[in-house]
Amino acid sequence: MVMARRPEVKTASASVSAIDTLGLAQQMVNALARVPFRALPGCYDSRVGRFGASVTREVVRSFMGYCAALPIEEFRSLELLLDDLCQVVMAPVVALQRVTMVPDTIGGVPGVWYRPRGSRPPGQIFYIHGGGHIGTSPTMYAYFTAVLTNVTGCEVFVSDYRLAPEFPFPAGLEDAVAVARALLERDLPADRLVVAGDSGGAGTACSLMYEFRALNLPRPGGLVLFSPEADLRLDQPSVTQNAAKDILPWNIPTSPFLHGTDPGAAIVSAIDQDVECWPPTLVAYGQDEMLRDSIRILVQHLRNAEVDTVSIEAPGMFHVFPILMPWAAASRDVQAELGRFVRGHLGHGGERVDE
Repeated sequence: MVMARRPEVKTASASVSAIDTLGLAQQMVNALARVPFRALPGCYDSRVGRFGASVTREVVRSFMGYCAALPIEEFRSLELLLDDLCQVVMAPVVALQRVTMVPDTIGGVPGVWYRPRGSRPPGQIFYIHGGGHIGTSPTMYAYFTAVLTNVTGCEVFVSDYRLAPEFPFPAGLEDAVAVARALLERDLPADRLVVAGDSGGAGTACSLMYEFRALNLPRPGGLVLFSPEADLRLDQPSVTQNAAKDILPWNIPTSPFLHGTDPGAAIVSAIDQDVECWPPTLVAYGQDEMLRDSIRILVQHLRNAEVDTVSIEAPGMFHVFPILMPWAAASRDVQAELGRFVRGHLGHGGERVDE
């Protein structure tokens, strides 16, 4: 269930929610109005590509800034509205991708399965969605998850885990451990499971690797990280150097999630982990994102530890670009590499079966 549907979570009244929705619409209009006055990024092959990247950057940045300024009850109501909209809009889009969406509960954690039609999946992907540990839902990731399902051939479970500030750390990580345990207890061989995530969800995926070792759980077959939050101290040079080029807010909020936890603790900042026991890992991120330097450090740690690592740093790209701009050439390159990576570690794609 989306956070606003949990009984412990408060939401705003209908009238206040309506005002907030109108405010968001105005914010989006303002964002689009700024686009002609912004310098277009120069890393794209065509002016159309540059314009699309500029629109994406302005709209997402404005959306995040507006939502972050709302009281939590109003934010949850707006999130619920967007989730309901995605339920309607994304269902036919996913169906066109020959993927089915099936709600399920794994290890006591609700979520959604995305399953390929007409083939036997070579394995499973446990996907932890992003949203800065405070927002979004599995349905909002429907299109990207359908793409992920198609390029890997795997069935993908996206967990609807508990979010801050109502449920600060370690609630989301506890949910991730519960899902991983339950998947493995279903007689799924560990080497047929890939853990994946983006942004804050990728940070939780890294934390899950810490817990896999602490709890003596079998190592999964692979780990896929899109723009991971690898260091919550946020003190690397790229945090300020790339602030004008990224879609993240210049003042990235972490306190609602950490709730007093040391941001340099290895369990929340992957660059301080002992990564020798990590599975083969794919990391994709943008050259122009604020988290770039900490991700580079993580990649170097993995290579120093001789972990089988594929790293893709896309020139001129911002945070989680494969999700926000799946049509871009750089995103398609990531998709192709992702397919090779997962299939290479889980075996060949499934055989055709009768529908």
